[in-house]
Amino acid sequence: MAKATVTMDDLLAGSSVKQMTSGEVITGVVLSVRKHEVLIDLGAQGVGYVPRREVGYSRQLNVGDEVTASVVETELDNGYSLLSLRKAAKDRGWEEVQDKMDAGDIIEVQPYDANRGGMLIEHEGVRGFLPVSQLSAEHYPRVGSADKDEILQRLNSLVGQTLKVRIIDADRKTNKLIFSEKEAVKDGLAARFEKLAVGDTVKGVITGVVDFGAFVNVEGIEGLVHISEISWERVNNPGDYVKVGDTIEAKIISIDKDRLSLSIKQLTKDPWLDEVEKFKKGDKVEGTVTRITPFGAFVQISPAVEALVHISELGGGSDVDPEKVFTLNERKEFIVLEIDKDNRKISLSLADKKKK
Repeated sequence: MAKATVTMDDLLAGSSVKQMTSGEVITGVVLSVRKHEVLIDLGAQGVGYVPRREVGYSRQLNVGDEVTASVVETELDNGYSLLSLRKAAKDRGWEEVQDKMDAGDIIEVQPYDANRGGMLIEHEGVRGFLPVSQLSAEHYPRVGSADKDEILQRLNSLVGQTLKVRIIDADRKTNKLIFSEKEAVKDGLAARFEKLAVGDTVKGVITGVVDFGAFVNVEGIEGLVHISEISWERVNNPGDYVKVGDTIEAKIISIDKDRLSLSIKQLTKDPWLDEVEKFKKGDKVEGTVTRITPFGAFVQISPAVEALVHISELGGGSDVDPEKVFTLNERKEFIVLEIDKDNRKISLSLADKKKK
């Protein structure tokens, strides 16, 4: 640290010492690394002071490291020069960034922070952004659109993780640098898609549960199990059947451009086909009213079989109000009018319908 006691006047008195100028890029050796500052040995040009914010989020320094810095101010009150490692790295970094984007390179990055829009990343001294929409199926936060806190929580879990990305936009003039994880995995996904076919059974991990179904990560490919394909039972809440992190098996029922449509229930036999054998036309059955609509009511007559009582079978003419005839979850007696096995439909009539 003896060099730090030499004044700038002493150093500049020698003819061999070149005076620094603001904006100049110089090299030096790390003297000390503290919580809020780093000191740099600049040889005959004295000691440079680097505030921690000017080091860069992703950079780890050790005493003895050789570094390149940009001069911000040539002399502070304490005799040190004010330096920025981040600015020097950024100037060089933009060239590296442009080269990597032009080449389509896949690079590894570690986000240093997150907001609801995506991940904050520093690469080669340049700060950039990885939007939520550019995350892979594995990391995309599939939650209800209104649950912004859970989205942020999912994104925060990625901070510090190593992600493979491609640079999809780099503009030094506007200081814009955009990364994409989707683009980095795209080539591998295309090869995986070619190996899949409708009817295949695949394994995947549940990545999100929403009102209309569940999202599944199938080796990096996104799949969706629609609520109607989760169970042969009527599903009101997909969260009652699957949870984020669950490993499931599902059948591929269609393959779209970049997503699989999956079915969990089609891997098991439809219990409706067995249970419907218990009923025949003219039978009197007891059932529970599960839904009331303007055109009638749906009735559960066995665990897997739901039947319809049309408004025309309630008595009292076409202007009868089903909501005045039925109460949700009440049990009543009905008569089986028709069984359509091909279309999985059963029609009922109210056993004690009252006529006007």
